[in-house]
Amino acid sequence: MTYSGTVKVGGPADVHELADLMISKVAVGPMDNNAYLLRCRTTGEQLLIDAAAEPKTLLALVGGDSIASVVTTHRHPDHWQALAEVVAATGARTYAGRYDAEGVGVPTDVPVEDGDTVRVGRVELTARRLVGHTPGSIVLVYDDPHGHPHVFTGDCLFPGGVGNTHGDAEAFASLLGDVEAKLFDVLPDETWVYPGHGDDTSLGAERPGLPEWRERGW
Repeated sequence: MTYSGTVKVGGPADVHELADLMISKVAVGPMDNNAYLLRCRTTGEQLLIDAAAEPKTLLALVGGDSIASVVTTHRHPDHWQALAEVVAATGARTYAGRYDAEGVGVPTDVPVEDGDTVRVGRVELTARRLVGHTPGSIVLVYDDPHGHPHVFTGDCLFPGGVGNTHGDAEAFASLLGDVEAKLFDVLPDETWVYPGHGDDTSLGAERPGLPEWRERGW
């Protein structure tokens, strides 16, 4: 199965099959948000990243199995509009960055700090806090032991730039600095990037643009 990372609202999920993890990507809602369902291939345990919208779509993606947890990447409402219904239907634990949790409209069971481990079955993901788009945005890094890393970046990194900091120069400098220090400086070019909206990319594809991003200020 060939994975492209290109999905459309109302269309089917695209599935990235790794040795230990299956990643299903679907687009939902009026803001074309991406949601990602991660499934441990050994245990079958599932984790959802961003219950953004369209709970029926997300629950259909989950299928007959339940999900153990839902991670919300940041506090902006377009990333958690379906969270209450998904949690009610599945009993999943909720995770969010400690410094964004108060802005998420559903109570957070597990506040996540920078460097914390989030597990789905036998698969471990590392959370990194990136400050700028919001105070407590988190990204999840999966360092695949059988290949290159994979990172779920929410609204902190997209093809062509970092997330929106609304013209705040200090917030932009913080976000770009964190993206460089915690992603580009420590992960290889082959690292696959799964953003909160739009198509996937890689750190290698984006790395040459860093000086331009810094100069333009967004």
